[in-house]
Amino acid sequence: MSDERRSLLAEKTPFPDEIEERLRDQLTFLVEVDQLKTILRQSPLAAADRRENDAEHSWHLAMMVVILAEHSDDPIDVGHTVQLVLLHDLVEIYAGDTPLYDSAAGVDQREREDAAADELFGLLPADQARRMRSLWDEFEERRTPEAKFAKAMDRLQPLLLNWMARGGTWRTPGITADDVRARKAVIGEASSSLWRAGRLLIDEGESRGWSRSGAPRP
Repeated sequence: MSDERRSLLAEKTPFPDEIEERLRDQLTFLVEVDQLKTILRQSPLAAADRRENDAEHSWHLAMMVVILAEHSDDPIDVGHTVQLVLLHDLVEIYAGDTPLYDSAAGVDQREREDAAADELFGLLPADQARRMRSLWDEFEERRTPEAKFAKAMDRLQPLLLNWMARGGTWRTPGITADDVRARKAVIGEASSSLWRAGRLLIDEGESRGWSRSGAPRP
């Protein structure tokens, strides 16, 4: 990004001067993250003939955490895990979505997302900016049981949508069922039972011809 400051959505209709600075910063951030609803992902919806957006994805992950927490191999704090999944994709407002099976786009993904995190969370008051960045880093680093489970949900959710679509992104040119297994294996770091179920869906999808058989790419 250039040194020129990005225009913010809230500047289109400025808040009254009487609103105190901390609250103004918080409201500015909340308006800015409304853009998450415009970031399209590759996964198809189960309920409609279109792709999901990042906000829908994040909501779905939060619901999955609430419903599936009992399947975590380690005890997790559900509320903390919900926070992780709700904010994990906010950086894509500035960095864009990086499709799971697009290796070329993934080369500079962390660099782009680090810069986006600094810029976006920096809109908040300093204490909240540090808290949000800490949560985002926790998700990315997967060092806690909560972060591992949050990441597992991030990989399981599109697996469910692709199953419902009878392939979906599994049909991406050049991608095989073994590629799908390799990229979804992170589910097993958090939940052996959910990974067993995930493998069954992938295996059955392959047997039905919804994905290509073959060795994973190098």
